[in-house]
Amino acid sequence: MKLSTEQIEKLYQFTRQHYVEYYDLQTELVDHLANGIEEQWQEKPKLSFDEALQVEFKKFGVFGFMDVVEKRTAAMNKRYNKMILNHLKVYFRIPQIIGTIAAVGIVFYLLKMSLVSVFTMSILGLISIGFLFFSLFYLVRKRKKYEAKTGKKWMLKEIIFGHSTSLGLIQFPIQLFLQIDEPLVDIWLIIFSVFFVLIFICEYIIIFEIPSKAEDYLKQTYPEYEFSES
Repeated sequence: MKLSTEQIEKLYQFTRQHYVEYYDLQTELVDHLANGIEEQWQEKPKLSFDEALQVEFKKFGVFGFMDVVEKRTAAMNKRYNKMILNHLKVYFRIPQIIGTIAAVGIVFYLLKMSLVSVFTMSILGLISIGFLFFSLFYLVRKRKKYEAKTGKKWMLKEIIFGHSTSLGLIQFPIQLFLQIDEPLVDIWLIIFSVFFVLIFICEYIIIFEIPSKAEDYLKQTYPEYEFSES
């Protein structure tokens, strides 16, 4: 005995009612619940749909779908961080590494020629933070327009367009450097220059490169994504 289209839709509603907002995770849970219900019907054909659904839901424990959502979120953030790393590696290959080294040299020169290096570092840090949050605002607006149009939220897409845990962490090294009380000798300026360039590259990857290839990444991750968009 197979579930009807109406019953499948009820399963989607059930996942939404239990705080699963992402369509990809809803689909996975619906498939899992549907298979479990159909297996129950093979043994107990007279069991009602609602009764079978409650039996399957209880298998998830007292926290319901919460553990599944948390594990999927961790997995998708890990996948996203791997994307960033793969893009970052490109800047350390020939010929891109020449531009990376040149950028470090320019930042070091600006700091070295500055009479107040800490002040210059603070200005560069503020520019980096401002650039990040202005661009983040743009990405979030773009994602919300898509969601309003389709009525679907995909976890990886939400991470790509503004909800990554990586976004706040990449500014942390700069904040540490601004707390240094020792005289800013060349070695500190070189280290700061390297970190600043790396952070700026990561921001560029997060804000421009990965979002520009979001559709390809989503199709690779979710086989059903292309079909759902057509």
